[in-house]
Amino acid sequence: MSANLNLTPEERTELFGDFNPDDHAAEAEQRWGGTDAWAESARRTSSFTKEDWQRFLAEAAEIGGRMAEAMRAGVPADSDRAMDLAEEHRAHITRWCYTCTYEIHRGLGDMYVSDPRFTSGIDQTAPGLAAYYQAAISANATRHNA
Repeated sequence: MSANLNLTPEERTELFGDFNPDDHAAEAEQRWGGTDAWAESARRTSSFTKEDWQRFLAEAAEIGGRMAEAMRAGVPADSDRAMDLAEEHRAHITRWCYTCTYEIHRGLGDMYVSDPRFTSGIDQTAPGLAAYYQAAISANATRHNA
């Protein structure tokens, strides 16, 4: 997500709480700024309204909640249920942000466990969820690339 958000400071706080996308924009652009996914995401998200962001965040939270439910129920990360949720997550990113290939999605899953900022944020929903997401994403990518 690029930080070129068409929101007032109050709307940013309402939507993102203490997280300020501007604080991470330079790092994200340095890492991904030359990619097609970055350009597509910047183009698409720059026109998002507050309501678009609300729908985007609500969908993401709903998918994350169902992933946490599966994890708490002991559903294996490589089961059809968990992989189907990972596929929903990938489709959500593609629908709202950029074309999220299985390779890109696998990289996101890896970042969820290798970057403590992501791990901490995801694990607020349920401890261990970042690792579970990563395993389900990886299994789903393998399933679709087989």
